[in-house]
Amino acid sequence: MVTKQLKGSPDEADLTRADSLAREIFSDVANKWAFLIIESLGEGTLRFSELRNEIEGISHKMLTQNLRMLERNGLVERSVHPTVPPRVEYTLTRPGRALRATVDGMCAWTQEYLGDIEASRRRFDA
Repeated sequence: MVTKQLKGSPDEADLTRADSLAREIFSDVANKWAFLIIESLGEGTLRFSELRNEIEGISHKMLTQNLRMLERNGLVERSVHPTVPPRVEYTLTRPGRALRATVDGMCAWTQEYLGDIEASRRRFDA
């Protein structure tokens, strides 16, 4: 994932602009894997293998790519401990913890309206 190096002007915070940094960040974090990683790390620090076990269905490659993206965007901190083999842990940063509140809201919304969505899909598909 290669991103442009933009400055912090108000135009770059405008989601309606195709070239805005805000849209790029939104695109990065608004995916199912990023949401699930943020939700999993909300409970505390986890190792790579622990994260992979927490998130059913995520591949090694997708977990790696998403952790790198989240780290690049300052939402996840990666700590390498000098042991043999090296121990790598991931934790949410302050902005990552703030984003988790939004992720928690999305999770709560999904649980509350899942029945409505399922019923709507059945009606639509009939």
